[in-house]
Amino acid sequence: MTAVRLAAVDVGASSGRVMLARVGPGTLELTEAHRFRNDPVRVAGTLHWDVLALYRGVLEGLRAAGPVAGLGIDTWAVDYGLLDATGALLGNPVHYRDGRTEGVGDRVAKQLGPARLYATTGLQHLPFNTLYQLVAAAGTPQLEAAHRLLLIPDLIAYWLTGVIGAEVTNASTTQLYDLRRRTWATDLMADAGIRGEMFPPLREPGTRIGPVRPTLDLPGTPEVVAVGSHDTASAVVGVPAVGEHFAYISCGTWSLVGVELDAPVLTEASRRANFTNESGVDGTFRYLRNVMGLWPLQESLRTWGTTDLPALLRQAAEQPAFRSVVDPDDPTFLPPGDLPARIAETCRRTGEPVPEHPAATVRCILDSLALAHRRAVQQAQQLSGRHVDAVHVVGGGARNDLLCQLTADTCDLPVLAGPVEATALGNALVQARTLGVIGGGLAELRSVLRGTQQIVRYEPRPNATAWRAAARRLGWAD
Repeated sequence: MTAVRLAAVDVGASSGRVMLARVGPGTLELTEAHRFRNDPVRVAGTLHWDVLALYRGVLEGLRAAGPVAGLGIDTWAVDYGLLDATGALLGNPVHYRDGRTEGVGDRVAKQLGPARLYATTGLQHLPFNTLYQLVAAAGTPQLEAAHRLLLIPDLIAYWLTGVIGAEVTNASTTQLYDLRRRTWATDLMADAGIRGEMFPPLREPGTRIGPVRPTLDLPGTPEVVAVGSHDTASAVVGVPAVGEHFAYISCGTWSLVGVELDAPVLTEASRRANFTNESGVDGTFRYLRNVMGLWPLQESLRTWGTTDLPALLRQAAEQPAFRSVVDPDDPTFLPPGDLPARIAETCRRTGEPVPEHPAATVRCILDSLALAHRRAVQQAQQLSGRHVDAVHVVGGGARNDLLCQLTADTCDLPVLAGPVEATALGNALVQARTLGVIGGGLAELRSVLRGTQQIVRYEPRPNATAWRAAARRLGWAD
């Protein structure tokens, strides 16, 4: 079969894009058709996503891509839009970084019990999980009027096709999905005061959703395919690993660090380590820990008003290693704003030397993130029993030579960096298989990646004693 053209719609926390993929047996090519900004908007004290602007960007991208046989949509997780009984959107979705969920997670845990929450959903405690957002929204006119709740990629798919549904890799991030039964956790919803009838039927990645609406006047009549609609699920498909003994780091605004398993890990030790179990493509499970990824670096660049990251990385590489380290997951770093000032204040509070200029701040961020990668890779192996021989870094972080080398050093494992566009590639591969262009399981899809994509290898430089000492300053023992 000859190669076909497919559109991978990939919307992240800071930007979205439509990638044009050409896929066939032994062929996997990717070009950017259109990129658009994702700028949150604060209205009356609440931080929202401008989802209509995102949808406009998607349509512009699909028109720029030209005729395609299929398209798939992936985005970030947990956030949602509410529809009334006519299918109209009830206001812009609230951003997960909004402060409305502050303290809600602790309240829900006391009510429902953290052990029950973990045994049912397998999710780590994150303050912005959909469960907590809905509890925070209880009693509001929008939620009272809502007929349907759609996660962001399902909302875009609905606008494109008119078909309602919820793809499971994203549904599994809500803390409202029963991981073992593979259904919505309706009992949990009821006990939390959440109306289960709002939630649409579930669909697996690889499901044909339907053709785009003719009224959209897009080139051709592409079929919309449910891919791993949580961007990390598509990114893990796009990891060019051989076999099962690998760890992955999908590194962008967040670093999702973990292993791919055939069954969830729902032990008490796993819960206490705050590891998450999310559904993956082909019935797999993404056993991982969410680590605050490149967000502090991105916000620091915005605060400084600079776009010359390569120069800053060169200067950071010349800074003393481990001079200042912080816990990237400190809640202080979650909201947008002046991250360099918050890093400095955290260093003062914890007794670390305060970074005195941007290059020192960047080195602090990257040393700290590499330490967090090390911790998560080690814990993933210990808790799952899955030994790993290499770490694959995909996503935007694969471009960051210093971070990749520091991650290899601290994990004492080879790091294989790339592809940068793992999410869009994984999205396109699942589409292509659904449309009958290629066949096989994840192993076969990943062999296509290895034969077509550039991968850079970083060997660890021995310095285990120094890394362990730096980890101990954060209270992280081996």
